[in-house]
Amino acid sequence: MQSGEFFGFLGPNGAGKTTTINAIVGLARTNGGTIRIFGHDNRTQWREARRLIGLSPQEYNFDRYLSIRDVLIFAAGYYGLRGKAVIERADMLLERFGLTGHAHLEYTKLSGGQKRRLSLARALIHSPKLLILDEPTAGVDVELRIELWQWLRALNEDGLTIFLTTHYLEEAEELCKRIAIIRGGRIVTEKPTKELIADGASLQDVFLELVRSG
Repeated sequence: MQSGEFFGFLGPNGAGKTTTINAIVGLARTNGGTIRIFGHDNRTQWREARRLIGLSPQEYNFDRYLSIRDVLIFAAGYYGLRGKAVIERADMLLERFGLTGHAHLEYTKLSGGQKRRLSLARALIHSPKLLILDEPTAGVDVELRIELWQWLRALNEDGLTIFLTTHYLEEAEELCKRIAIIRGGRIVTEKPTKELIADGASLQDVFLELVRSG
């Protein structure tokens, strides 16, 4: 994956997508190989590497006793960030994702779509260079999905590198410039999206052929 890229990482359930994400962010121990985040080894230079990553996981893991504004401020503290600048960035993100009116609420009071937006805001609180999204639009309605697409495109156009996993193949086809497909823990193809569907086949057709073959 290249700096500034919008990269799709696709595969069937159990193929290794979440395990790969866990390895990138340091939650899973690898048996071999090297993972570098903008030149930093994520094992020997883990502090530098993790500061560059923002993760929006598939499952919600917010502290239910904090207001959503404090969720963002607290998350910034993990990166050694605090003070007025963090508060201002938290308020900016809440406004950007349409959550300002809910800033005082606990996350349990939010709708599913609002929780997705909060997860994205939290992943961005420390201004990462790489944003990892694990099923970011799962369970949201079509209107919010399209709205999230617009936000993600804007973030990528501003220079943010995005790593996306999704089961919505039209989402990957719409957003990603390059796509890798994993099956059984092995990447079976990695190409620019336009090349994958160059012969007029849909991404769904290509995906099904690759995951069923061999």
